[in-house]
Amino acid sequence: MEKSLILVKPDGLQRGLVGEIISRFERKGLKIIGLKMLSIEDSTLEQHYEHLADKPFFSDIKEFMKSSPIVAIALEGGEGAVSAIRTLVGPTKGQEAPGGTIRGDFGLSGSNNIVHASDSVENGRVEVDRFFDGNELFEYTKTDFDHIYGR
Repeated sequence: MEKSLILVKPDGLQRGLVGEIISRFERKGLKIIGLKMLSIEDSTLEQHYEHLADKPFFSDIKEFMKSSPIVAIALEGGEGAVSAIRTLVGPTKGQEAPGGTIRGDFGLSGSNNIVHASDSVENGRVEVDRFFDGNELFEYTKTDFDHIYGR
């Protein structure tokens, strides 16, 4: 099973898009295995955005991500789930994202882009573990799995 981390960023929370975002992932057939609201700490931000730490805009990212709580969602699905999530989210810059994607429907910015989604299966595992303790993740049978994946 593939796992992915979704972070509804401060702009998504402030604009009241959390329910719509969750609904899109549920309608796609993804399984929510963890869900929580939190204020993100510097140490977590520095780990999560380590690949951007040397960029001049990194302090702006930290400030933005700490401007309000965020919602962290751990999703799980079969083969291709992470790729499907990336398609649902859309490209980073909202003004370039196609209609029907989360960023295309709700965003115009490159920095305030509504959500973060893991970019690979490997990063999905790492990121879910970064934001969720084991006791915050749930294993259960999703009864429509066979209908979604055609087994």
